[in-house]
Amino acid sequence: MVSLFDQGAFAPCPAPFNLAAHVLRQAPNLPDKPALEVIGAKGAQIWTFAQLEAAVRGTGTGLLQAGLKPGQILLMRLGNTVDFPIAYLGAIAAGLIPVPTSSQLTEGETAKMIADLDAAAIFRDPTVACAAHPMQIELPALQAMRALPPCDYAMGPADRMAYAVYTSGTSGMARAVAHAHRAIWARQMMVQGWYDLKPDDRLLHAGAFNWTFTLGTGLMDPWTIGATALIPEPGTDPMHLPALLRDHKASLFAAAPGVYRKILKSNAPLDLPDLRHGLCAGEKLSEHLHQAWRHATSTDLFEAYGMSECSTFISSSPAHPARGQALGQPQPGRRVAILGPDGPVPYGEAGTIAIAASDPGLMLGYLNAPEETAARMQGEWFLTGDQGTMAPDGQISYLGRDDDMMNAGGFRVSPIEVETQLQAHPDITQVGVASVEVKTDSHIIVAFYTGPTPLDPAELHRFAAAHLARYKQPRAYVHLDALPSGANGKLLRRALPAYFKG
Repeated sequence: MVSLFDQGAFAPCPAPFNLAAHVLRQAPNLPDKPALEVIGAKGAQIWTFAQLEAAVRGTGTGLLQAGLKPGQILLMRLGNTVDFPIAYLGAIAAGLIPVPTSSQLTEGETAKMIADLDAAAIFRDPTVACAAHPMQIELPALQAMRALPPCDYAMGPADRMAYAVYTSGTSGMARAVAHAHRAIWARQMMVQGWYDLKPDDRLLHAGAFNWTFTLGTGLMDPWTIGATALIPEPGTDPMHLPALLRDHKASLFAAAPGVYRKILKSNAPLDLPDLRHGLCAGEKLSEHLHQAWRHATSTDLFEAYGMSECSTFISSSPAHPARGQALGQPQPGRRVAILGPDGPVPYGEAGTIAIAASDPGLMLGYLNAPEETAARMQGEWFLTGDQGTMAPDGQISYLGRDDDMMNAGGFRVSPIEVETQLQAHPDITQVGVASVEVKTDSHIIVAFYTGPTPLDPAELHRFAAAHLARYKQPRAYVHLDALPSGANGKLLRRALPAYFKG
């Protein structure tokens, strides 16, 4: 028997279709129910489903009145506020193509994106760094659009492009991953396959509005079934999250593993009477962290595995808990395999985790990078680049990357991208970057470099901050006489962590 798990065909996406219309489909039935509560120490800012839909569709009208045309691409440079999801869905409602990005990006990084996308306009919070563009729609103008009459939803083929997100490409250049409107339809496979999400749930997501993990899991998925999304106000200390979970009666909690780790630092029992379970993604959940959370809260954590190209498609859930160190199993409707050079490998044998190229949640491709898109395809399969094994019951264990990609707080980061920027420093001769485990379950990005003399770490931090988003910046620098290399002179990145002394 080979490592191929087929959960059966998922219902095809209806047509005509619009992602935003699907997300807000419950608004006519639940006009006065809270769709979103932005919560903090002083209470909550509440948006009902009717208010949310009116703001989204009014924004769509305003964008069209501004002269934008369906099919044009818009780069989003907004901060961690409710303006982000409203502008995002407003663009999609009107048939435009938003590209959400991290507010941590530098001006230079956004300049490359604007050129790559041929962006028609920029959604701009003046406090967020962005390169120049002739059409910038600033935050006050976006907010004023919400009061306009509602736009019609731009209905059309489910396979047309709806949005794009950036991910670190294997070439070291950030790539725009194009997704179709059908991507939201495919996310229904997570409802039972991971979340166990119900219409009466109150899901608190610890991430920022402008993180794609928050957009999907924290906002759009609850709204699609009529549940309430809870988002902490900007700047909330993770140590205050237990009180918010308790006071606002959250039944589900979603966060990256690092957030759970920070909450548990107090070692105090957590009284969360309404919480059914927690959800985590972005990096591998360790058994140590899982057990510590279970001991403190008497609730479980359920992990999901995915990527920018296909969101999550392997997960544990209350109906199918992970066994031991396994990630979980393919969600209902998914077709997943562990591939070797000749196709699916036998059960228990290591190979590349792959998902069917026909999966409705899979990307349309990398924009302006057909060769890189083709390189990830192998016949009927999309190759994730991650290694794993599969048991006969479909449980999949993660074995790591088959390349040098790093994980920084839930963001995939290419070492090549970081190295390229640091190499421009006039006193660095050669540089290599790697993720280093500094203590159990805690990793940082470290830069190892050669040059005439060791450099001031503070100066290197300033240089990196001018050229890289914060999550891409090394947290430590190590000067070496020479970087480890193979017989052909190629840098051995995987040998670098051994040179870090802490």
